[in-house]
Amino acid sequence: MLKRKTRTAAFVAVGAVAASLAIASPALAVPNNNSAKKLTKAVTLEGVMDHLQAFQAIADEHGDRAAGRPGYEASVDYVVDQLTDAGYSPVVQDFEFPYFDENNALVRVSPNPRTFIDGTDFLRNRFDSGSPEGTATAPLVPVGIVLVDEDDPPNSNSSGCEAADFAGFPVGSIALMQRGTCGFAVKALNAEAAGAAGAIIMNEGQSIPTDREGLLNMIGDATGLTIPTVFVTADAGEDLNSTPGAIVTVTVDYDEEIRTAWNVFAETQAGNDDNVVMAGAHLDGVQDGAGINDNGSGSAALLETAIQMQKVKPNNTVRFAWWGAEEEGLLGSEYYVENLSEQERGDIALYLNFDMIGSPNYMFGIYDGDNSGGTAAPGFIPEGSAQIEDVFEAYYDSVGEPYQDTDFSGRSDYGPFIAVDIPAGGLFTGAEDKKTVDEAALYGGVIDAAYDPCYHQPCDNLTGAGQDVTLYDLLRAEYDLEGNVNLHALDVNSDAVATAVITFAFDTSTVNGVSAPGKSHGAGKSMDAFKNRFAG
Repeated sequence: MLKRKTRTAAFVAVGAVAASLAIASPALAVPNNNSAKKLTKAVTLEGVMDHLQAFQAIADEHGDRAAGRPGYEASVDYVVDQLTDAGYSPVVQDFEFPYFDENNALVRVSPNPRTFIDGTDFLRNRFDSGSPEGTATAPLVPVGIVLVDEDDPPNSNSSGCEAADFAGFPVGSIALMQRGTCGFAVKALNAEAAGAAGAIIMNEGQSIPTDREGLLNMIGDATGLTIPTVFVTADAGEDLNSTPGAIVTVTVDYDEEIRTAWNVFAETQAGNDDNVVMAGAHLDGVQDGAGINDNGSGSAALLETAIQMQKVKPNNTVRFAWWGAEEEGLLGSEYYVENLSEQERGDIALYLNFDMIGSPNYMFGIYDGDNSGGTAAPGFIPEGSAQIEDVFEAYYDSVGEPYQDTDFSGRSDYGPFIAVDIPAGGLFTGAEDKKTVDEAALYGGVIDAAYDPCYHQPCDNLTGAGQDVTLYDLLRAEYDLEGNVNLHALDVNSDAVATAVITFAFDTSTVNGVSAPGKSHGAGKSMDAFKNRFAG
């Protein structure tokens, strides 16, 4: 099988990428899509959806497409086969990572039963001294919870920091505490000393008012802790706090081992190897789901772009990448970047990232490369990133679509690239955050619903199974959806992917000052040429 052949030839060093990636003779029937006009015509929604259907079929067979599991391996095989059929000689890079099979649970049994979602509403602890497993079902007892409005001064609550906070605490109950003042381990150990059967620590939700749904890994030395302990979002914590005395179940249950994941690369034969344009998307999803929007959408659009570029001979080498174990912490892209030599890093002109580009309640977000939103610290964004943002803005303007900045936070696979000062940019249609009134005026959709209501959940699929029926009925009244994918957003953004890749394939001078000889085919010789990119 191709899988075995390519994986036995995996890198001894990542420097082998530049030497070993190649492209074979493309099929004669495929046109030379060497301009944005030609490439965007060739990259169709139908072609992208064919890849998403294949990813769904893989998840149907194997349960999910998470790194370290059979569905991810099958996804790698699919991408490799598609690239090979298009004439590329893909290279598969293996790396080891700590794999966790998570079976944690947080449930309000009564009243108002609710099952909270692991990875969205809560996380188990990751204490340095270990994460004790176990399950507890008992009444919930708040400990020093102080709720304030988002506009009030930060809370910095001391909930659970002192033994005195647990005066009168009923032994055998589950303690609900709030982030602030002391370490998470201190709170958990104090709860156990007071006789708690389990502990829940909620985000206080004010340090970053817009991040009320933020989750943190609880770390620190919790030596001696034996009770199941989880961290919940501010919203989930407030929901739990609204029913003190409710019966709650907390379960920490996981398996840990070292497993292998893979990155997949394909590269054009033509182009300047000293000025490489990289474009990537993470191929893995979360456990127990098909991972269709996150991130089958970006992976499929990138794959179709690569297939339709098989006869293009760009001025600059284009390297396509599908990353593994992004959901475990950007592990595949981190491994790749960390193992590049200084020269190899210097050869990368820029990196384009496509993670979640078809969210059902979408917005058109562009990574804020010029930091016009002021969300990034000084020096965080590499020079040249603003010019990448310009290309995406010009594309949306040309097709009459609205757009907005999205935080340049390093949250996806561009993070390792900007950490070594490689300019980056990309697209994002939204995850767990909620659509605003102003955004609904621009894009339509449901106000105060998540951009992707199935983010990191099993309902991120093409079938519609597990969706909130009422919410998705409202979305379907506004949009053309297939499962958890907004077809309009995916169609527009697939062309945006193709346009950006072909633009920089012919010229990166606006980003890094490197001009390549030869005709740009209206793909981006300059911003003036870009504006007329649909010519010829």
